[in-house]
Amino acid sequence: MNAPAHPAAVVPPLPQELLAALQAEFGGRCSTAMAVREQHGRDESVFDVPPPQAVVFAESEAEVARVVALCAAHRVPVIPYGAGSSLEGHLLAVRGGISLDVSRMNQVLRIAAEDLTVTVQPGVTRKALNEALKHEGLFFPIDPGADASLAGMAATRASGTNAVRYGTMRENVLGLRFVNANGEIVRTGSRAKKSSAGYDLTRLLIGSEGTLGVITELTVKVHPLPEAVSAAICFFPSIDAAVRTAMQVIQIGVPIARCELLDTNAIKAVNAHDRLGLKEEPMLLMEFHGSEAGVAEQAAVVQEVAAEYGGEAFEWATTPEARTRLWSARHHAYLSGLQMRPGCRAVTTDTCVPISRLAENINASIDEVEAAGLPYFIVGHVGDGNFHMAYLLDPARPEELATAERLSAQMVARAIALEGTCTGEHGIGLHKQGFLLDETGEEAVAVMRAVKAALDPLGILNPGKIFAG
Repeated sequence: MNAPAHPAAVVPPLPQELLAALQAEFGGRCSTAMAVREQHGRDESVFDVPPPQAVVFAESEAEVARVVALCAAHRVPVIPYGAGSSLEGHLLAVRGGISLDVSRMNQVLRIAAEDLTVTVQPGVTRKALNEALKHEGLFFPIDPGADASLAGMAATRASGTNAVRYGTMRENVLGLRFVNANGEIVRTGSRAKKSSAGYDLTRLLIGSEGTLGVITELTVKVHPLPEAVSAAICFFPSIDAAVRTAMQVIQIGVPIARCELLDTNAIKAVNAHDRLGLKEEPMLLMEFHGSEAGVAEQAAVVQEVAAEYGGEAFEWATTPEARTRLWSARHHAYLSGLQMRPGCRAVTTDTCVPISRLAENINASIDEVEAAGLPYFIVGHVGDGNFHMAYLLDPARPEELATAERLSAQMVARAIALEGTCTGEHGIGLHKQGFLLDETGEEAVAVMRAVKAALDPLGILNPGKIFAG
C-alpha cells in the first residue's frame, strides 16, 4: 500500500514581470494581500501549505484565458478556485503560483426548460442554481452537502445525497467550455442528450481536478420537481442493521431518491448543533420522489424492510419545512462533528464499494477506529455504497494524525480489495495519490500522465495533484 502523498516543494519567487502585467490588467482584482492569499490557500484537508503567491478574481471567460496565457508564458502554476469547499487539498498551491478565483462568474446564462437543460458560469453554486430554477418547476439534483460551485463539482466529479437516483456530475453534465494550458478556449459537448462525435472531452474534464483546464461554462441536465416528496427517519439497533436495510432496499429495486446513514456519534453532534432531540442511535434518513401513490408505495416497502432489521420510530416529514430541518442537519453533520472536539482537525476519508460489500467495509472500519481509541463519526450515502469516516484529531498531537492516516489507509485498502474505489466523491487531490496507483495500476496511471503531458506540457495547471511525484 502506497502512503498518502504529502506536499513539499521549493517555490521560486513570482516573476515580477508577470505580477506587474496582472496588476496592470486587473487592478485591485489581482491581490497579494496575505489575508486574501490565506483564504485561497486552505480547504478542509489537514495539509498546511504556504498560500498562493497572488490571487486573481476573473469576471469573464476572456479574463480566465488571459490569466492562463500570461502564466503559461512565465511557466507559473494556475490553481482554479471556486467555493473552496474541497476536502483533499485540491486548491492548495503546493508549487506556488496564482489562485484563479472564478466565484464572480456566477450568472445563470440560459434556462431551457423545454429541453431540461441549463447553462451556467463556473462560479454558480448549487443553491443559487436551484433558487433560479424553482420558479420553472425544475431542480438540479447533485447535492454534495457543501454549497459548492458547479465548476468545482464537475472538476471533482461530485455526487452526494441524490446520486442513488439521479447519478453524479458525470451523468449530469452535457457540455463544457474550458481554457486550456495555452490560454485557448475549448468547447466540448452540446445540449443534445447524447452524442457519438469523437472523443468524449466533456468526461475527460469531469474529475480532472483542474489539472487539464479551467472550466468557464457548463451545460447541465435539470429535472422536474417531483409531484410528491416525502422524507423519513428510522432508527436501528446497530450500524449493521441500518446498512443492511439500505442494501436490501436497493437490491429489491425501490427507486429511493436519498438514503443517508448517520451513526450514533453523528446524531449526537447534530443534536447538539441543531437542537433536534433525535434518538441517539444509528439512523437512516431517506427521501422518496414521485407521484402521491408512488411515494406512499415506496415508503411502505421501505418501512417493511426496515422492520425486518429492527428499524423503529419512523418519523415522516412531508412538508417542505420539516424536510428542510432534517436535511439541514445532515448537511451540517461535518461541522457539527468538528464541534464534538473543539479545536480539532478532521481526516475525512470516503470510499465506495459494491452495495453487497458495504456492511463488511463499514463494520471493519468501525472495529479498527474503536480499537485505536480515536474519536470519529460516520455519515454515508449508503444507497450507492459510499460512506465517509471522519477521524477527529488534536493538531498538537502528531501521533493522532499518524493513527488517523493508518486507519484511513486500512479502510481504503479494504475498499479496493472489495472491488471498490479509494474515493467515491472527494477526489484524489493530494491525499490519495498513492491509493490511485493501488486502485488502477501503473499502466492506467501512465495513460493518465500521458494525457496530462499532452494537454499541459508545461505542467502549470494545478500541479502536484492526482499524481505523486
